[in-house]
Amino acid sequence: MTKEVMERIYTIQLKHNVKSYPRWLRSKKAVRLVRKFLSRHMKTDEENVKLDATINEKIWERGSQKPPARIRVRAVKFDDGVVEAELFKE
Repeated sequence: MTKEVMERIYTIQLKHNVKSYPRWLRSKKAVRLVRKFLSRHMKTDEENVKLDATINEKIWERGSQKPPARIRVRAVKFDDGVVEAELFKE
């Protein structure tokens, strides 16, 4: 049984980081940036970050060329180092 260690809500800026990539690669890069951001801020490896399908759907909502400028994510880190992230809904 794993216990919840930490829960955070992050607003991840994607616009400035994705603009320098070719149009057809922007959403793919945005998913990688979300994973990298969460691994850095939750202090774990990128392999231990599990993204919910809602995050993926939100990023790919307008296709591969136009990911959202920012995304709000609720991340929960468990005591075994696994981070699970889902789209934040108020």
